[in-house]
Amino acid sequence: MTVNSSVALPRWADLVLVPLINLAIAFLAAGLLVKLVGQDPMLVLSMLLKGAFGSSRGLGYTLYYATTFIFTGLAVAVAFHGGLFNIGGEGQAILGGLGTGLTALWLSAYLPAWLMLPLMVLAAAFFGLLWAMVPAYLQAYRGSHIVITTIMFNFLASTLLVYLIVNWLKAPGSMSLESTSFAESAKMPAMHVVLAWLGLSWPSSPLNASLFLALVAALGVYGFLWRTRAGYRLRVVGFSEGAAQYAGIHTRHQVLLAMGLSGALAGMVGVNEIAGVSGRLLLDFVAGSGFIGIPVALMGRNHPLGIVFSSLLFGALFQGGSEVAFEVPGFTRNMIVTLQGFIVLFSGAMAYVMVPWLVRLFAVLRVLRPQSAGVTGG
Repeated sequence: MTVNSSVALPRWADLVLVPLINLAIAFLAAGLLVKLVGQDPMLVLSMLLKGAFGSSRGLGYTLYYATTFIFTGLAVAVAFHGGLFNIGGEGQAILGGLGTGLTALWLSAYLPAWLMLPLMVLAAAFFGLLWAMVPAYLQAYRGSHIVITTIMFNFLASTLLVYLIVNWLKAPGSMSLESTSFAESAKMPAMHVVLAWLGLSWPSSPLNASLFLALVAALGVYGFLWRTRAGYRLRVVGFSEGAAQYAGIHTRHQVLLAMGLSGALAGMVGVNEIAGVSGRLLLDFVAGSGFIGIPVALMGRNHPLGIVFSSLLFGALFQGGSEVAFEVPGFTRNMIVTLQGFIVLFSGAMAYVMVPWLVRLFAVLRVLRPQSAGVTGG
């Protein structure tokens, strides 16, 4: 019996089975580490799940974190399908928050919410897009590597935000590095308020209507990439730039398109954090979520549906981890970060380690299936 190990995995196995196996290995490795430091792995896991999903308030926080990760994960995925590795989600999210904040500070005192909120969403996407287009242009027309330029632009964005808040936007007479509060028309409705309009009760949490924007964005990315000619052209460039050029596709334009869409999606983080929670422009509101979008996209196999589920997982890790650090004696916040690191390691950096073994397994099953069918038929 010969086995052809070059057979590709079925699509369902690539999207579902591989992430589940990586997640199981990550939790096993994390459980061994927890055991080594003298803690009960099952207690830690149960407290993590309870903190993330055991109450309506905990679920609200989990979905709030997941909203941000959906935006950043989609941003990484769109660029990846165009053959680009966008590590600038952090800076693009900062600029999205800056666009959101500036729009609110300038216009919220004069415009009603039904006009103000769409303008803030557009500003967030537009500022993120503009910030991403500079590295995109340098990659497409000057040969600068997109990884290097996007990393550098993260620092530039952070510095720009500090400069503007310290010198121009800080609330008069305040020692805090933040702007004045926005008018009510510039605040994204909280989820408990939205559900109250529908007659449903929900405890207060940072979760807001940006969750709906994130789900619409995921649906839009799927429709664009797999249901439009423009999305097909972008994926062709990501799969093989040479083949795309041979087919007459303008690859430089696709680089600009991929990074522009990626930056716009990352910029939407500003809507969730600035308009949905803070109600003012402040420093460090991104808090690393741009980088977390990378393992979120990798674990979700760069598919919008997978990204939604992996975002929910990382949201649960953030919220449940806080609960574990508070409830389990001797389990520090540093241990929570280590636990999250194992998830990132196995779902991101080692995402493809198990793939060759699964390919061999499916190849064996394909060989055995005709033989078993022949025995049954005889």
